[in-house]
Amino acid sequence: MAIIETEATLHEAHRDNHTHRDVNGGWLRPAVFGAMDGLVSNLALMTGVVGGAVSHQTVVITGLAGLAAGAFSMAAGEYTSVASQRELVEAELDVERRELRKHPEDEEQELASLYAARGVDAELAREVARQLSRDPEQALEIHAREELGIDPGDLPSPLVAAVSSFGSFALGALLPVLPFLLGATALWPALLLAFFGLFGCGAVVARVTARTWWFSGLRQLALGGAAAGVTYALGTLFGTVVG
Repeated sequence: MAIIETEATLHEAHRDNHTHRDVNGGWLRPAVFGAMDGLVSNLALMTGVVGGAVSHQTVVITGLAGLAAGAFSMAAGEYTSVASQRELVEAELDVERRELRKHPEDEEQELASLYAARGVDAELAREVARQLSRDPEQALEIHAREELGIDPGDLPSPLVAAVSSFGSFALGALLPVLPFLLGATALWPALLLAFFGLFGCGAVVARVTARTWWFSGLRQLALGGAAAGVTYALGTLFGTVVG
């Protein structure tokens, strides 16, 4: 009994500890990177304009225009990209579906060969392939996973991708313009809020990487700060030349 209890405890410990992070990032990765993109791009745009010594109204209009243009661009690009990818996948699934209908024996043998190549005994591989091929939809799903590396039941939605990209980009791009909308006339409140946002985005990214939260936060802060500094310098130079 003690041995059984010990083995049960070991199995429970293995189950509890043997977990992995979502290596695909799930919804977190596109959301965080979309917000980060909006934050860095609009911060750089606005610091460049402020460096050119323009009016408060021009800074606000520039920030809002950058937010809208970037968000719509991200949404359109993401929709087109995901829709094109989905259409390609569906076309390949149609090809596989026709092959399963016209040449079921060949497809069954192909599946058996895949399992045999992975070390399964040849006779067992043929039997597994035979049983899995009984259901055409199940056979299609397995062939899609094995040959194409996709899950037919979990294809990305172009609309969801577009809406999420629009929202996350707009949220990130709003941070540097928000202080000016609330009446700020100096650049430092926008920089302070944007830098907090950059560090926060970097820290959240650490959830899908092997880095520590403070390292990811500082790295993103440094990159965003460098972009803002360069565009501010360019804005100052151009403002002096044009002026």
